[in-house]
Amino acid sequence: MKPILAKSDYNTIKELILNTPHHLITKEISLLAKEIELAKKVPDSKIEPQVIRLNSHFEVQDVASGKLLNFQLTLPKFGNLEEKRLSILSPLGVALIGFQEGMEIEWALPRGLKKLKILRVQNPVHTD
Repeated sequence: MKPILAKSDYNTIKELILNTPHHLITKEISLLAKEIELAKKVPDSKIEPQVIRLNSHFEVQDVASGKLLNFQLTLPKFGNLEEKRLSILSPLGVALIGFQEGMEIEWALPRGLKKLKILRVQNPVHTD
């Protein structure tokens, strides 16, 4: 499965990675850099509304435990777990960016390999 990225998200994430000082590069940033390069890039106007992108609100379920997680995917400076805002540089953020509602993905998270089902994605309405 290849992630799908809006060109604006690709450009924003690439700039974020390029501007991260070398000594602050984490495993997640390295994985994210690989993911965005492998991703299919599409014009913003052509991306499906069910795709998780920056600023998406989403609900995922841990398939094994049934636990539900609800977050908004954000840039690191806006991340705040108490407010359910998840940084793109978090392991879960890296795992989900570019995938869409209905998909199941497997990803190595800090607590081991997890299978996650994307139940719902809601993106802000853009009035271009």
